[in-house]
Amino acid sequence: MSNVVNPAQPNETVPGAEVNDEIVFDPKTSRRAVVSGTFGTALEWFDFAVYGTLSATVFPLLFFPGFDANTAVLASFATFGAGMAARPLGGIVFGTLGDRIGRRDVLMITLVLMGLSSVAIGLLPTYATIGFVAPLLLVILRFLQGFALGGESTGAQVLVVEHAPHGRRGLYGGFLATGSPLAQSFASLTLTGLAIFLSEEAFNSWGWRIPFLMGVFLLVVGVFIRRRLEETPAFKENQRKAAAEAIPQERALAVLIKRPLTVIRLVGACAAMAALFWICVTYAVNYLTSVLGYDNSVTFGILLIANLISIPAAIFGGWASDRLGRKKTFLLGLVLQAIAAATLFPIMNSMNLVATTAIIAVALCGIQINAGTQAAFFAESLPTSMRYTGSALGMTFGGLIFGAPIPFIAAWIFQNTENGTVALTTIALSIVALSMIATLTLPERFKQQLHEVK
Repeated sequence: MSNVVNPAQPNETVPGAEVNDEIVFDPKTSRRAVVSGTFGTALEWFDFAVYGTLSATVFPLLFFPGFDANTAVLASFATFGAGMAARPLGGIVFGTLGDRIGRRDVLMITLVLMGLSSVAIGLLPTYATIGFVAPLLLVILRFLQGFALGGESTGAQVLVVEHAPHGRRGLYGGFLATGSPLAQSFASLTLTGLAIFLSEEAFNSWGWRIPFLMGVFLLVVGVFIRRRLEETPAFKENQRKAAAEAIPQERALAVLIKRPLTVIRLVGACAAMAALFWICVTYAVNYLTSVLGYDNSVTFGILLIANLISIPAAIFGGWASDRLGRKKTFLLGLVLQAIAAATLFPIMNSMNLVATTAIIAVALCGIQINAGTQAAFFAESLPTSMRYTGSALGMTFGGLIFGAPIPFIAAWIFQNTENGTVALTTIALSIVALSMIATLTLPERFKQQLHEVK
């Protein structure tokens, strides 16, 4: 390691920092980036997870009471899809801003927007109070949630990876990825506790609002942490070079013109994660309660345990990708997802709680291994000037195309076919195969300096 010099202040040494080709990585700043990114991601996914779970259980009763039971579930899952549909738009808008004005300021906007939207859902009157306006407002707020998440999830990944020292980008991304399973666990724990200690009438009346209103506290803490964060070294270096060489800024969505195949590959790589995740945390909840007859508290408990088991898998995925490479580690996660996709419904139908929890945990572990690898893998696929936008397009369109329709499609298949489990299993396995092909075609650059990616 050479002497550490801050390029902004050539004569000032940064104690304890690491330098890679004139890019300084301060350990304190890197750790703060991980904490900020993880907390923000946890807040975003907590709200998203609570909504996903309640859309399978309570919302059909509260916001679509005029429909029969099956149609109400379909309508509720449709509002869930509205949030997924908004994510690409959020990815485009916030990704473009993030590549132009910086990662930190944009992530502050996404955090506040997500938090306020979630609190508003917690205060929303139901159909019994304001009629059809209730589901309309629910869709709008859900859209705003997804819009914010489209910018937050990718932006946090880019911010953390660009703050990470070379050789530890995967590990830092792995710690960031724990935000999702932590949020899922906290959401399941919260909903399980409410389901246990409240009567069904109380939970349906006001108990379901509590998780959304908790967003006020999480929002305040998140803003406090994020305000203390600095802009990333890679972005500042890119801005410095662009100014010195009089390079004009990339046009909005330039990545679609210059790197269209890369974006398509990123979408394909995200496909399995998006599909399997929502099958496990959204449709499986409805299947376990409505079809198999489990109580809500049991179903929420299954998700809680499975999510807790999956948390170390995210860190393992990031750590392994720094040593084995991104592709090998990502493919390992996809293999676990394939195993889960092939056996999920037969195991759930066995009515064995331990086996059901285990297979959902296998699916989530595979997903979290991918999530732990993804931050660095996707960032290394694109240059700094279009990294935020390109990564956001890959993630959000992967979720829109392969994740958002899954709960609705699954519900429709089981309502209108005799072999619903076979049909959905075939769809899931096909999507995993697609992700494997897309992963194999992505570049492997984990040994390259991030700001040197062209």
